Amino acid sequence: MKTRTRIALLIDCDNVSHASIEGVLQELAKYGTVNVRHAHGDWNSRNLVGWRERLQPNAIRPIQQFAYTTGKNATDSAMIIDAMDLLYSKTVDAFALMTSDSDFTPLVMRMLESGFSVYGFGEKKTPPPFVQACSQFIYTENLEAEPSEDHGTVSRVTKKTRNELRGDTGLVRLLRTAVEQSAEDDGWAHLSRVGHYISNNSSFSPVNYGYKKLSDLIRASELFQVEMRNNGTAMYVKDGRA
Repeated sequence: MKTRTRIALLIDCDNVSHASIEGVLQELAKYGTVNVRHAHGDWNSRNLVGWRERLQPNAIRPIQQFAYTTGKNATDSAMIIDAMDLLYSKTVDAFALMTSDSDFTPLVMRMLESGFSVYGFGEKKTPPPFVQACSQFIYTENLEAEPSEDHGTVSRVTKKTRNELRGDTGLVRLLRTAVEQSAEDDGWAHLSRVGHYISNNSSFSPVNYGYKKLSDLIRASELFQVEMRNNGTAMYVKDGRA
């Protein structure tokens, strides 16, 4: 039986909203078990009231960090120390950082150098260096949910339309390059290989475009020919211009 990946989730509560924490945990469940859940911040601060309400229901451990000096972010230093302790502990296989602060970019690069995958979650204000450094990055606004009429919850993110997807030149270039580099001699590429190429070369996530799966985004873009093989269990794609 294959052991599930152990993920350490470290949260910078000073720089990210509590509203998406359930969505973050659901997303991470796709990749493994979040066996470490640490939320860093000054828990005496009124600004963390929303976070305090989310801790117990989501089994998150609060890590107290007092603001010893005005204007200095002691939370960042404490979170970096926590991350390095976990890195050397050999009790986790991957990291997830929930923050909108680009100061953590060097930490991400250090984790990657040690062979760890790093999943980033932050608000849309997050600077590009941190976004691009992560193995995968998802904007937390896309993971927030709001009450629906039947007392359930629905996602706030709207799926990008065909034209919106095709109008994103960076996305189109990434998808076409991934298919080209993953394709066999006949031009067809197994979607799993396309996904691996993308994850190894960018922080892309289909969630940022309103889609749960890469396959759904590929179909919606209509940029590629699609074939289902092996009794419908394997998806192959080919550049539609070919």
